[in-house]
Amino acid sequence: MAGALLRTFFVVLLITTPSLLLPGIQADTSQMVLMAAVIGGGLVFAEYFGKYPSLIEFRFAAPYNRLKFSFTAAAVLLMTLILRAEEVSGGLNLWATNLAQLLDFPYSPVRSVVSVLPADAGPEQIRMVTTLAGLSYLLSLLLVVTFVIVVRLLDWPVRNGAFNVSLNMPLFDPTGGGDVVDRLVRDASINISLGFLLPFLVPLAALALPDFAERFGFLERQNLIWMTCFWAFVPASMVMRGIALYRISDLINEKRRRAYAKTADGLQTV
Repeated sequence: MAGALLRTFFVVLLITTPSLLLPGIQADTSQMVLMAAVIGGGLVFAEYFGKYPSLIEFRFAAPYNRLKFSFTAAAVLLMTLILRAEEVSGGLNLWATNLAQLLDFPYSPVRSVVSVLPADAGPEQIRMVTTLAGLSYLLSLLLVVTFVIVVRLLDWPVRNGAFNVSLNMPLFDPTGGGDVVDRLVRDASINISLGFLLPFLVPLAALALPDFAERFGFLERQNLIWMTCFWAFVPASMVMRGIALYRISDLINEKRRRAYAKTADGLQTV
């Protein structure tokens, strides 16, 4: 109960952070954000209060979900503070702008986000989108790198005990047909491929929609924060899932080799 309530609190706080910190938020927007926070918090509470998960993967394989939440929360908080500083002082933080420029080069994912802006977008709007997109994408890359380090150096997910596939992967059906390892490798390859391609494909899909920026309020501060997070961290989460599936397939193969070796030794003894 305590753990579920604590996680619910952090999820609600994350969803409401832009509305709490950004000035000039309208009452209708605050009500919608509050409703989204209640729904999101309720889902998290139901998942973590229940004995068996139904949606959230790798619930018992920390720190998989903690890493995703921490980096996403850091991105939301930093982007909110940057936009708040823009609102108060009239200029984006210099450190954030310089940091974002590291990923702003031709044909980069950040440049593809900037291409979504309307043709009449001013220099300040372009700089704002570039800064937020670059910062968010950089944090998503750090998320993936951190998870790779956890897998390689900390022997995730078996360092703290055996890994239960049914509990940690409720959406994966091991009896769905074909060899489990082959299916895991296939799903891992699909997730990693899509994770690397989506930061380019999502802006292209947005460009295919007429007047995307105006129709969906892309330059509205809260919309910009959440759309940028979706663009950066959904692909990063898919790459993480692909790495995790590769790791699980390796564990299953290793367990099979030990079982085969044990069986062979038993037959030789007989």
